[in-house]
Amino acid sequence: MGNGAKAAQKRERNQKSDPKGSKSQKKVNEAAKNIVCTVCKSSFLVTTRAPALEEHSQNKHGKTIAECFPTYGK
Repeated sequence: MGNGAKAAQKRERNQKSDPKGSKSQKKVNEAAKNIVCTVCKSSFLVTTRAPALEEHSQNKHGKTIAECFPTYGK
């Protein structure tokens, strides 16, 4: 039995245990994007930290975090 046959068996076994198919995080992640840049309307996950938002503000727009994300941290 080769590696291909083992992989096929594992896929079959996993499909039987989860008949609905794999669960995607995509919809959950899209719903969690509620930090929006007021300049370019880019959306960020709610878990995004201030340094990443500061970097976006300075590199993309040359502005401060307060100018691009006025509701962040409030």
